[in-house]
Amino acid sequence: MKINSVERNGNNATIVVEIDKELMETGVNKAYMKARKSIMIPGFRKGKAPRKMIESMYGAHVFYEDGLEEIFPEIYDFAIAHQEGFKAVGRPNLTDMQISDDNVVTLTLTTEVYPEVTLGQYKGLEVEKAEVTVSDDQVQAELDRMAQNVASTETADRPAQMGDTANIDFEGFDNGVPFEGGKGDNFDLKLGSGSFVPGFEEQIVGMSAGEEKDIDITFPEDYHKELAGKAVVFHVKVNKVTVTVVPEMDDEFAKDVSEFDTLDALKADIRAKALEKAEKNAQTNFENACVDKAAENTTVDLPNALIERELDVQMERFAYQLQMGGYSMEQYAKMMGGDVTTMRNAFRPGAEKQARISVTLEKIAEVENVTVTEEDIAAEIESLAKQYELEPEKVKEMVPAEELNESLKTRKAVQIIVDSAVAVAPKAEEKTEE
Repeated sequence: MKINSVERNGNNATIVVEIDKELMETGVNKAYMKARKSIMIPGFRKGKAPRKMIESMYGAHVFYEDGLEEIFPEIYDFAIAHQEGFKAVGRPNLTDMQISDDNVVTLTLTTEVYPEVTLGQYKGLEVEKAEVTVSDDQVQAELDRMAQNVASTETADRPAQMGDTANIDFEGFDNGVPFEGGKGDNFDLKLGSGSFVPGFEEQIVGMSAGEEKDIDITFPEDYHKELAGKAVVFHVKVNKVTVTVVPEMDDEFAKDVSEFDTLDALKADIRAKALEKAEKNAQTNFENACVDKAAENTTVDLPNALIERELDVQMERFAYQLQMGGYSMEQYAKMMGGDVTTMRNAFRPGAEKQARISVTLEKIAEVENVTVTEEDIAAEIESLAKQYELEPEKVKEMVPAEELNESLKTRKAVQIIVDSAVAVAPKAEEKTEE
């Protein structure tokens, strides 16, 4: 093979390559061997027709297109992968094929190429970082959560109050006719939870176990169309009223719910853990903001193939998350009132942002001469092995070396940005006059 010409125009390149007769013949013969199994020609058993006979009937170049598919990896490696000065993104397109009288094949290939990336400022960036604090209210909220986990339930021998749980039977009627979805038996309703339509729970307050009554309810205008805005009647019977008994928060409570002997020690531990978590979140947000700002300062015209590749990754990741929840992408899209194409379009801005970040980090790694040592790789394999409870050799089999190398380079590029960044206090929000 030989390259006749290479022309780059922005993010696109056109390459004209001449294919060796011998290589073309190899591809054509492979295509013939696959196709002949399904070709029938009078006088020959199915799959036994000679290639020359097929070519005489269907054209001398009948197998050329499929033949090119057979040898395309070699064509790509020669004409695209090893080109100096650019890197192809996505699969090249065959836009023209010329076959000379002496059967020399000349191909014209077009491909999107990796973009020219011009870095802006990525060192010494001033980036906001929130000051981390843990309030007494946050500590109390965690204590309340812990108390609810060990709370007991007792039957209340009194009328229901807000905060109680009423076990009820109910049935709704629209002009005396029961409507679909309006009936329930032995339903535990936490009064004040807002679980039912407005006005329902409030009218349960004051009812005692064994009491029955009709409740007048008007459905909101934004309710589903069959009942929106309608005035209906619910017949309700209270079977039982229960109250949640939350333990008193003292030293005994601390002993019951933790390894600490005093409530003060438990509070201090809650505060310390909340502070550690908040600091980690603040640092993660700071690092992400640093990288975002560096990417915003980068000048690049992203080829569509890069964005589509990132979209594929994000869609695949989201589909996996949905699958873990028992949904398919199609089911989720339908619930959201769209289809998979709509979902993909919704993901596009995020994919564009991530593609910009990726090319920025790759360029920083190149400019800063970032290298990955064998020790780096060994440490990462060991870390992944512990994380996923696998043998290191199994990790090596599962994670391609090139992918691991690029991941570590990217991480080091992020660290270059973050280590030089200057954390500044967030700007106070401006008050607007109403």
